[in-house]
Amino acid sequence: MLRLFPAITVIVLLLPVLAGLIGTVAPGFGYFPAVGGTSLSVQPFRDLFDWAGFMPALSLSLRTGLVATAASLIITMVLLAGWHGTRAFRWVERVLSPLLSAPHAAAAFGIAFLIAPSGWIVRALSPWATGWERPPDLLIVQDPGGWAMIAGLVAKEVPFLMLMSLAALPQTAPEHSLRITAALGYGRVAGWFKAIFPRLYARIRLPVYAVLAYSLSVVDVAIILGPNTPPPLAVQVVKWMGDPDLSMRLVASAGAVVQLALVIGVLCLWRLMELFVTYAGLRAIDGGHRMRRDGAVRAAGLGLGAISAGMVILGLAGLAVWSVAGFWSFPNALPDAVSSRSWMRFGPNLIAPLGQTFVIAGAATGIALFLTIACLEAEHRHALTPASRSLWILYLPLLVPQVAFLPGLQAVTLLLGGGTHLGMVVLGHLVFVLPYVFLSLAGPWRQWDARFDTVGAALGVTPNARFWRIRMPMMVAPVLTALAVGLAVSVGQYLPTLLIGGGRVQTITTEAVALASGGDRRVIGVTGLVQTGAAMLGFAAALLLPRMLWRNRRGMRA
Repeated sequence: MLRLFPAITVIVLLLPVLAGLIGTVAPGFGYFPAVGGTSLSVQPFRDLFDWAGFMPALSLSLRTGLVATAASLIITMVLLAGWHGTRAFRWVERVLSPLLSAPHAAAAFGIAFLIAPSGWIVRALSPWATGWERPPDLLIVQDPGGWAMIAGLVAKEVPFLMLMSLAALPQTAPEHSLRITAALGYGRVAGWFKAIFPRLYARIRLPVYAVLAYSLSVVDVAIILGPNTPPPLAVQVVKWMGDPDLSMRLVASAGAVVQLALVIGVLCLWRLMELFVTYAGLRAIDGGHRMRRDGAVRAAGLGLGAISAGMVILGLAGLAVWSVAGFWSFPNALPDAVSSRSWMRFGPNLIAPLGQTFVIAGAATGIALFLTIACLEAEHRHALTPASRSLWILYLPLLVPQVAFLPGLQAVTLLLGGGTHLGMVVLGHLVFVLPYVFLSLAGPWRQWDARFDTVGAALGVTPNARFWRIRMPMMVAPVLTALAVGLAVSVGQYLPTLLIGGGRVQTITTEAVALASGGDRRVIGVTGLVQTGAAMLGFAAALLLPRMLWRNRRGMRA
């Protein structure tokens, strides 16, 4: 039976995506019996193209996605090139988990509070540096160019790309390569980009593609930080999906198809850019420029990395301050009064959404962890070697825009009589949680020293007993880390809950994003902080439980 789980896992990943794509593409071409569409037509696309905001929304999605991805990759690589292996970089590694665990919506709210005309940055500079006695009339958050949205995306994607890079770095032997380039007279940054970056990028190409696809089609961050006249295309599709007029779903599906085509086209464009950079890199290597004086580049990398991390950290701190703020006049940097009134007023209303959040996240992560361990154990027991295409299957739900298949998946579940109950939402979350859980656990599981298993077999212990008595106790820390990652991913899911749940399933994330249109920073602070705490709870357990379980066995706590 164990040999069946890889196939079962592939079905769990592929079937919802393929069914959802079919359920989205068909209405996009006019086939939607619920509104009388029983034949194929291109009228939904005509209606979409007639919308006055179509081209601005499309160009906004394109610009924000490309700029955010390129900026995130450049910051990550320059930071690694200049500081990997140093004492300063160890501090960067320590803040990765808190930055990754913060949900996108909570981080976006925090950044909005930080950079707004009445935010902490302006307050810190006023009035002594700016002369402002009242908030300036500046459109910073939700600016037409989408730069606030880009800043929010970069602040969250840099930690993700950093984690993926750190996981892939040992396969490139960076210390050995840097010693050789240093002996040849190259500066640290030049040696890194010429000797290490090509091999490293080949190993993180799929995570970069996932970041690009996400940035092109993100909804929750775009609602909070992005412009709304018009919004990015993905946000407008979600608005049309929620329109009481069912005929607007045809236009929404057409928009989702265009969004899918946009992501595919930009991925192809990115691939062409990779080929151009490869050609330019080979020319640069042939040129032999050593770039020995790279202090400015190293400082810029560290500064940009600190800014992106600081935005998330200070933003979350801003949420905490606003959640207990009483009267807070401008330009005071801190509230004039502190009160727990906001928590007492709004906290009880979050208990039910928080409970549903934990139920959905716990169920989705538990199923994902079970499937992951079953697949990895099948690899070990039956000497299975995953093909290279299996990684593409794993990343498929992350590469296909959520807005391109979740509306169709909702329609398919309704046609099959699945309704909008909690179980369908769990399955929707599972599609996104499973890849992250698998990626988090696969490395440690495959690197486990199989000689322990050999010793157990020599002592006559059965395979199942070896699994439970030898491997699982030694894998407690990686399993808990994967569990924490899955919980954080599920807690942060917005579209699967909104679309598959039909607006009837409330989680802490849907509540947080729903507050984006309101102006009460105190309730946003309370909700954003609760959402962040829910996502970080798993990481706290992953750090503490191994120390408690193995407090008398130091080697097993790592």
